Amino acid sequence: MNVQEDNVSAGPFWEAAVTRERQLTDAFAELTDTLVGDFDVVDLLHQLTLRCVRLLDVDAAGLLLVDRQGRLRPMAASTEQARMLKLLQLQDVDGPGLDCYRTGEPVTSADLIAGGGRWPRFAAAAQLAGFVAVQALPMRHRDRVIGALTLLRTAAGRLTTDELHIGQALANVATISILHQRGLERYEAATEQLQTALNSRTLTEQATGMLAERHHSDMDDAFDSLCVYARTRGLRLSEAAHAIIHSEHDIDQPPADDHSR
Repeated sequence: MNVQEDNVSAGPFWEAAVTRERQLTDAFAELTDTLVGDFDVVDLLHQLTLRCVRLLDVDAAGLLLVDRQGRLRPMAASTEQARMLKLLQLQDVDGPGLDCYRTGEPVTSADLIAGGGRWPRFAAAAQLAGFVAVQALPMRHRDRVIGALTLLRTAAGRLTTDELHIGQALANVATISILHQRGLERYEAATEQLQTALNSRTLTEQATGMLAERHHSDMDDAFDSLCVYARTRGLRLSEAAHAIIHSEHDIDQPPADDHSR
């Protein structure tokens, strides 16, 4: 085969590689932009979970952060549906996220059905939600682990080595972004920053639930509407959530085909 024929046959592959590289560049540019000035940590981490689903061969992603009491709590997820949030909550007592946080090392289960004895409660809940494989990656800075990134698949199997490197890089950037504002070297300041982030997430969850009930919508649509409201008014998600919780404002649901997230 001559060079011209070889280039033609490689065309679709080359185009896919260029597209993927551009997506990676955009993802890291978006995340590293937060290292300059002030930023909305809840929105940042939500966007990171969405990036994971777009860039990796996974169907859902969630972030767990440790609170002042040393418990893992859900911080962000690619979907706000109840079954996904339950999976994240379970990992405080049973699951790959907890093992990953404790060891500071990646944890993999390519088939939760076959290996259900490892995390019985988590495996049962994951299967009920339609997931059969999981990968957990540590959120770590130097020798300190502050949480875990959980990646879920609806088909059995493992991520490739390249995908694991990308996922870990995303988790690393998120970790530095969270700890950046109040001094990476001071343990107390970093702990306070983590707790502030978790408190913001709690407000966001409460407001999302109120909007879902008020407008008879699902949680993802309610979260979308909260994001749109915050961004169009230059508010952080926690500030918008505070306004909703205290009945200062109501907001309209976005159109069903809105993709503002």
